[in-house]
Amino acid sequence: MRLTSIKFVSEKREKDLNKLNIYTVEELIKHFPRDYLDLRKVTYLKDAYHNDVILTLCEVLNVEVNPYARRPFVKALCQQGGYMFTAIWFNQPYVAQKLERAEYLFYGRVQNKYGLGCQMVNPSFERADKNRNLKGLIPVYSLSGSLTQGVIRTAIREALKKVPYLSHIPAPMIKKYGLMPLSEAYFKVHCPESAEDVKEGSKRIALEEYFLLISAFKVIKGGRDDARLRRYSVKKEEIDSFKARFGFDFTDGQTDAVEAIYKCLNSPRKMNMLLQGDVGSGKTAVALTGIYMGVKSGFQCAMIAPTEVLARQNAELVKRYFKEYNIATLTGSTPASEKRLIKKGLLSGEIDVVCGTHAVIQDDVVFKNLAFAVCDEQHRFGVAQRASLLEKGDGCDVLVMSATPIPRTLSLIFYGDLDVTTIKDKPRSRQDISTSIIPERKYNDMFKYVEQQAKLGNQTYFVCPKIEGDDEGTVMSVTELYDDLRAKMPGVRFALLHGKMKDKEKNEIMSAFKNKEYDCLVSTTVIEVGVDVPDATTMIIYNAERFGLSQLHQLRGRVGRGDKKSYCFLLMGADTDEARERLSVLKNCSDGFEIAEADLKMRGGGDFMGTRQSGRMLSEIKNLKFPVETVFTAKAISDEAFSGALDTRELSRIAMEKYDSLKDVILN
Repeated sequence: MRLTSIKFVSEKREKDLNKLNIYTVEELIKHFPRDYLDLRKVTYLKDAYHNDVILTLCEVLNVEVNPYARRPFVKALCQQGGYMFTAIWFNQPYVAQKLERAEYLFYGRVQNKYGLGCQMVNPSFERADKNRNLKGLIPVYSLSGSLTQGVIRTAIREALKKVPYLSHIPAPMIKKYGLMPLSEAYFKVHCPESAEDVKEGSKRIALEEYFLLISAFKVIKGGRDDARLRRYSVKKEEIDSFKARFGFDFTDGQTDAVEAIYKCLNSPRKMNMLLQGDVGSGKTAVALTGIYMGVKSGFQCAMIAPTEVLARQNAELVKRYFKEYNIATLTGSTPASEKRLIKKGLLSGEIDVVCGTHAVIQDDVVFKNLAFAVCDEQHRFGVAQRASLLEKGDGCDVLVMSATPIPRTLSLIFYGDLDVTTIKDKPRSRQDISTSIIPERKYNDMFKYVEQQAKLGNQTYFVCPKIEGDDEGTVMSVTELYDDLRAKMPGVRFALLHGKMKDKEKNEIMSAFKNKEYDCLVSTTVIEVGVDVPDATTMIIYNAERFGLSQLHQLRGRVGRGDKKSYCFLLMGADTDEARERLSVLKNCSDGFEIAEADLKMRGGGDFMGTRQSGRMLSEIKNLKFPVETVFTAKAISDEAFSGALDTRELSRIAMEKYDSLKDVILN
């Protein structure tokens, strides 16, 4: 249904809505509020703090207009009981015509000017005796072009009357779980009478979206359990003997993960497993043990990583623990003559294990009998890339690994086509990293500490959130930070790394840093997945409040890889109570799964499962705040619908249609 079918949407406004990726009336009602103005309570100025946004009732005594100032303004002298304050509007001369001596409701930001009393800047206003708009919960939407909040609110209210609401959840499930109609849910989100309305409406809409997503994964997973084509002959005592090569006892989590892989490889169905574990939980040792099960049984194995540096690091480990086998490294920078020899060796079966990057899954790479493949850092590879690896060997068993801490139940949804094994504990020798929140006044002390560490041979990461700064100047770019740090610490050797560099240059810088050619690395989050640098003992993160807790935890995990005590310093650009509360979680906790759970509770299901974890799959509900239990309910309903009690052919078609429309996101 075209947007212009709505009474208040002209062709010009339609174009402005198109800029927000809204092209139909159905898409318009899915343009959810990014926030709400709470106009249910009147606050008095004397009780407000600087920068508070409040609704207040006052009497306008006098209006002054100054059209000749550098910034023309209208100023009103207001009274609230015996308390006097001013309201000021810049570049809005028409305001003077709308104000008279009467009682008004003002909604806006309070500014406490030092020694000059209180004022409100550019407040919205309405006569108290004609109050129609400044009351209740008012939705606030993202805008574009000439759109205003009033226009988009009116357009959405009209759209709510026109859209046919169809739930894809089977009617028996709607009745059993007591789900409200979708029409009511959308109305509660866009026209709420209370915060509870917003919560309940958001929950129902999110439930519908997750039900379809999970159902699509069920359809995808339906053809996954292919029959095993080859038998593994490795014995348990041989596996125990291989584990002894590492020189440390496996943790209970590692032991359980190895057992899970062994069981899968000896089952009648091929393995497709996600191994997730916190930073430093020992996933690589488990993966190498799985590779041993393959080569010991006479098959070829592959291990691919997202970066060349990580691929070469993996190759070094494999060569260390598989000295009796033929190991090759295949990356984009491998010389052509060497590539030809490696491809020949893989085709003949002479090479037992290949470690590499995406170069391994190119069409001209053919294996003789690939049986076991490992994808390191799963979230950097799409389903299609894993599928390409699978095609290299008939019935190939696949182990994908991720250090991104996701609560177990959620990982079942994000990785719906995989079985999930989790390592919860860490090696006993692993030290916790001391984490501190550093106020601005302590920055100079921190720089002295970095200089001291450089003299001791210890290395430091400086992480900046952006390659380029922002217009407001609140975020320093990584290049500005690099220049600033070199000026402050001239005796320290600095290197610069960011995502716009070519892969070859990034690999050279990371290798040089590992080889101690630099004392400090100034970088964006490209180091979140990277090489082990044993002498890196300090991680300093600028504007830490701009990162998710799980991402901060990943960055922190770049240090503490050796036997030296390590530290992480969190620098805040915006020192707010909310930022301190979030960062305190990281300061006081080292368990990635606990941190992920805390992040989930603080940011809400909508944020946690937004762009970073699930791409654009769930962008339709990105502004909704709903309890994570909604996802579990969606899974329960989907499980029950597909249990055989209902005919799900139509549901499968609809779910896959939704999946197909997002194929470019999910598969790539």
